[in-house]
Amino acid sequence: MKKLRIISPFNFFCLSLLFLSLIYSLIMLQKYPPSKYDENTEKIIGTITDIQIKDGYTKIFINGKEKLIINYSSKQTFKLGQKIIAYGSLKVPKENTTWNLFNYRKYLLSLGIKYTFTANKIKILPSKIPLIYQIKNKIITYLSTFKSKEHMMAFILGNDDYIAEEIKDSYQKNGLTHLLAISGMNITLIAGIILKISNYFLSDKLKSYLLVFSFLIFYLFLTGLTPSVLRATFLFILLTINKQFNLKIKTIYLLVLIFSILLFLNPYYLYNLGFLLSFIISFYLILFSKIISFQKSFFRELIVINIIAFLSSLPLLISNFFSLNLLSPFLNCLFTPLVSLLIYPLSLIAFFIKPLDNLLYHFLILLEEVSLIFSKIDSFSLVLCHLPLFFYFLYYVLITFIIYKLNNQKYIYIILIIPVLLIHHNLNYLNPYTTITMIDVGQGDSILIKLKHNLGNILIDTGGEQNSTGKPYNLAKNITIPYLKSEGISKLDYLILTHGDFDHAGMAENLLTEFPVSNIITNKYPNGLIKSILKKAKKLNIKTQAVSIKTMYIGHEKFEFLNGLNPSSENNSSLIIYTNLEGENILLMGDGETEVENYLLNTYNLPQMSILKVGHHGSKTGSSQKFINCLKPRISLISAGQNNIYSHPHKETLKRLKNSHIYVTKDDGSVKINLTRFHLTSAR
Repeated sequence: MKKLRIISPFNFFCLSLLFLSLIYSLIMLQKYPPSKYDENTEKIIGTITDIQIKDGYTKIFINGKEKLIINYSSKQTFKLGQKIIAYGSLKVPKENTTWNLFNYRKYLLSLGIKYTFTANKIKILPSKIPLIYQIKNKIITYLSTFKSKEHMMAFILGNDDYIAEEIKDSYQKNGLTHLLAISGMNITLIAGIILKISNYFLSDKLKSYLLVFSFLIFYLFLTGLTPSVLRATFLFILLTINKQFNLKIKTIYLLVLIFSILLFLNPYYLYNLGFLLSFIISFYLILFSKIISFQKSFFRELIVINIIAFLSSLPLLISNFFSLNLLSPFLNCLFTPLVSLLIYPLSLIAFFIKPLDNLLYHFLILLEEVSLIFSKIDSFSLVLCHLPLFFYFLYYVLITFIIYKLNNQKYIYIILIIPVLLIHHNLNYLNPYTTITMIDVGQGDSILIKLKHNLGNILIDTGGEQNSTGKPYNLAKNITIPYLKSEGISKLDYLILTHGDFDHAGMAENLLTEFPVSNIITNKYPNGLIKSILKKAKKLNIKTQAVSIKTMYIGHEKFEFLNGLNPSSENNSSLIIYTNLEGENILLMGDGETEVENYLLNTYNLPQMSILKVGHHGSKTGSSQKFINCLKPRISLISAGQNNIYSHPHKETLKRLKNSHIYVTKDDGSVKINLTRFHLTSAR
């Protein structure tokens, strides 16, 4: 008869603390935390803790009354640790206005930031820069002279902002981003080196360990207190104390203790993907450490570690990126030893022996090139739609079962994950609903029509928006493609570009570069932008066609192009699309204005509309009373950006549409209509 295991008081304390920290966090997540700043604050004083320069913006992180981000478009030069005074206005960070996408506001809360500040003027105040920032400034200046400075910044200071976006994207697609983060392996190696050196000079072990702990705490502040470094540092310290004093506390409980304390300090860490991944992967590796230790060779151990890490991170990666590279475990087995045993140690040595930078640089070029090659292989990449939270819980049940079976050398159970992923990948074939979504792309247009049972996916316009520096914001990468993937869409059957205005077609080339498209349809009057898009499409072997037809079938559905008027402007050259889906009449007006509306009324016997995508963002130059009286739309959709300079939609247009249910992206975010059930939801 097995003895009853009695949980120790410390273990019970850790589990109780975990329960309380989760309850506390869930309560705190229900409300926005109070700020020490007033919303009308126009002057901010604080110390610079970090600086990021991207797309013409300088993003300055400061510690003032509380942590804050200052956005600044001037080319003024700053240093860490400088005290500044900024003049401008506070803003509440934006939330995602399209379902399932990255929530910037929640991410900043996980960093302890409640407001951003847009500055029009910044003055540097005379003050002494704190020692830690003096050291960090010197390290940054020193590293900037290296050929391999981009990766050195990541490996030494935990800052991957210097690495080119294309390279970072390739790491993300291949599941290798964790190799850029400072983790337990890095901390253990650094601590081991310092301990060896200190033991050589100090005979007292306690002093050696205190020296190591002191350096790790200093290094923690040097790297910006990132979640992965916090976990790795405190776990190393607690494990060392546990071992030296023979406390016999299981590692899993020490991890739980650190997790719970960090949540009490900042419950919004639950919004931080790096925090969650760091703890969940560590939890599974510790929980199943016996499986790893039983392996008879280094390479078998490496394979098992990567399988466990891959499986344990899988639900989180799916729920955030909506895609999965099946080559990821293989690539990790290839890249992890290369980085952990060669590149990272070499970067530490090169930091002190600079001539080795040239050798490191060539290894990093190899790393980048191989990552780019594998990232372009789409055959092993699965698009996996967003699921309700309960299904990710089921994923973890299955994953825990599979890893448990590895304990008995039953590796065959790994294949259980494959049919689950394939079913998930093909869920759209089971989808019984046809939907139309007006995607919030700011001051632009983008409409997604998703036919039931995966019979067709059509995107009408891509949007296109420029920031205050005149550079286009990559809507395709940050909004459109992630949203398509979250809907389980792995390719577009048709991309229809109504006309060549940038706010309708500006992101088409970006979209074509990063997402599969089978066909492109444009109007008969291509401008320079449309010609450039068609040229890109030709290189990618995408079928293109300028509309000269009136009717087209996609799946079993009929789409009619109501064009024919010789346009007097770019707006009036817009493709006007009429369709009836699930018995609902839909008219999409592009940027068509009154001239086009009169043509439609004189040429066609238009029925009453269930849905009208209002022309030209609700401008007063369209949606005439005569046109609205004829269509009598039940729902009117208007795509317009917040605080747009055109004051779209115009109040006269809204007045004419008063008998319709009006939805505007600047107020409602993205709007989805389930046409099968005729049910509407908005993202706000």
